[in-house]
Amino acid sequence: MSLLPLISVLLPVRNGEAYLPEAIASIEAQTYRKYEVIAVDDGSTDDSFDLLEQWAERDGRVRVFQQGPEGIVSALELARSQATGFHLARMDADDIASPYRFELQTQLMESDSTLVLCGCEVEYFPKENVKDGALRYQEWLNSPATSEEIAKEVFVECPLAHPAFFMRADAIASVGGYRDLGWPEDYDLLLRVWRSGGRLAKVPAVLMQWRETPQRLSRTNQRYSLDAFRRCKVHHLVSAFPTSARGVVIWGAGRVGKALGREFTRVGVPVVAYADVNPRKIGQNIHGAPVLNADAAVGLSDVFHLASVGQEGARHVLRKLLSRAGYHELKNFVVMA
Repeated sequence: MSLLPLISVLLPVRNGEAYLPEAIASIEAQTYRKYEVIAVDDGSTDDSFDLLEQWAERDGRVRVFQQGPEGIVSALELARSQATGFHLARMDADDIASPYRFELQTQLMESDSTLVLCGCEVEYFPKENVKDGALRYQEWLNSPATSEEIAKEVFVECPLAHPAFFMRADAIASVGGYRDLGWPEDYDLLLRVWRSGGRLAKVPAVLMQWRETPQRLSRTNQRYSLDAFRRCKVHHLVSAFPTSARGVVIWGAGRVGKALGREFTRVGVPVVAYADVNPRKIGQNIHGAPVLNADAAVGLSDVFHLASVGQEGARHVLRKLLSRAGYHELKNFVVMA
């Protein structure tokens, strides 16, 4: 057992009393036993802190800290500063991990030293709270299987569920840990890991039940709004692909494409053109950029191309179109939403 790497579980808690016992039980049930838990109570006004202290009293691997309320980024960074493990495992106070989560994620990370961050498949619950939008998002999250497939989705949305993040501690330290920049802290971290050359992966099994409630931060906090996600992905795309500064062609002149165009313009990247297949849009002008047909747009080879549509099927079509035209994904075009 001593030869196995230690896992540090980062567990921020804010008023988690209702579901915390289930989360604790799922950690206690792990088949991989060499872990420590760094739990941070972030200004709870319920009995969360008492529950955490009771847990620490019966298990010496658990350490509890109290702050705030200062927010999830501060809580995660406090936990990370106290972590001594080789790997960091995220866990939320209202989710439930499979007993095999730590074991299988450790096996995956130990099998390939180039992997820096992995996740797993997830399942939203309870079923009565899970609507069609959440089911579509769950399907998208669970679909990419290989590191290469995951990488191709990094500018669509965060392709791994944050509560299932499993990370090399030294690599996370090298990119600066979690940051509070007014956009999703998990997406920002994953994109910095990817930009640094760290490979992403996923255990192809449902190892996390992700609780769906109206009170989830992603439902209530502005840092997880569509505008915040857009700012985050545009910032990191421009940093990852400096040639994009010469200009971008946005494939899709609908709501998604126009919103991205406004953000690129805001950060000083010119939108050279939009491309669309709808004949009613071709020939229009959007904030000074013409809407071109596909043949004209693929001829603009000295700028960066963004396949920017909301529907997965349409993204697949644009991937094929641009690839056949000689463009290379994650080199001179990306899929973005």
